[in-house]
Amino acid sequence: MAEHDLAPHELRVVVAVEQARSFSGAAAALGLTQSAVSHSVRGTEKKIGAVLFDRGRKGATPTPAGERAAAHARRVLRLLETLAAEARGAAAAGGPAAVAGPLRIAAFRSAALHLLPPVLARLRARHPGVEPEVRVVRELGRGTAGEVADGRADVGIATIGTTSPVPPELVGGVLLEEPYSFVHPAGHPDPRSLPLADWAENCTSYTRAWWAEQDWLPPATTRTEDDGAVLAMVAAGHAMAVLPALSLTGAPPGVAVTDLGPGRPTRSVGYVTTPELAGTYVVRALIRELRAACAESGRLK
Repeated sequence: MAEHDLAPHELRVVVAVEQARSFSGAAAALGLTQSAVSHSVRGTEKKIGAVLFDRGRKGATPTPAGERAAAHARRVLRLLETLAAEARGAAAAGGPAAVAGPLRIAAFRSAALHLLPPVLARLRARHPGVEPEVRVVRELGRGTAGEVADGRADVGIATIGTTSPVPPELVGGVLLEEPYSFVHPAGHPDPRSLPLADWAENCTSYTRAWWAEQDWLPPATTRTEDDGAVLAMVAAGHAMAVLPALSLTGAPPGVAVTDLGPGRPTRSVGYVTTPELAGTYVVRALIRELRAACAESGRLK
């Protein structure tokens, strides 16, 4: 190993300190002494040539260099885990087709509830050695793509479009185009007179140009935490809404869905991953199942 190369244990220390925001917390998580963690970080900073953490009374705050180093460290460590898992799988199967090991997925709420369950069931049926882990991440700010870029997820199920393209450091593709529909209480004599309900994640999803052109849509006066709460408000007769198809899967009784016609807005849903994980067996297997499920449902992009 070259003098300035970083060893895996040094990367684990950087990740632990960034996560714990303290040397003592990282030491406890890794089963090391605080002095050992401090020594490791100083050595890593010397090799890199940048200060990774600001030390103070409140602990260790990552500098911009520290944030980037931790993100890269998580991705490198994940790739090392994948190397081992795929090598073991290939050895056990006697060939390169074995798909096994952990698979970390970040998905926004409606994708986690309605898109992923049948996909993961098929993936596990074909490849029992796969160990999926799904985390629901709000599609705000950097959203699920940010979780992948920072090494916290292998694959992100994300909304992709002109306002939220695939980040340049990642790769990905569109899986489906889901239409938006007008959602209102069934049997209401004048649903357009109801307050408009919305939620924070919706604001970057639909076409705002279309929204602005609709004279019958007032500004949202009811805001909720997620699309499930919006549906509950509509089902109770308290609001109307404009929601995408995934959010309407399994809509509760009392909710009526009206097509908005050929000019309706749509939302592109896709996947993102890192270039280094895109070619791994487990990520490729997941993408195949995602595409197959969308094709069977008639929603494939």
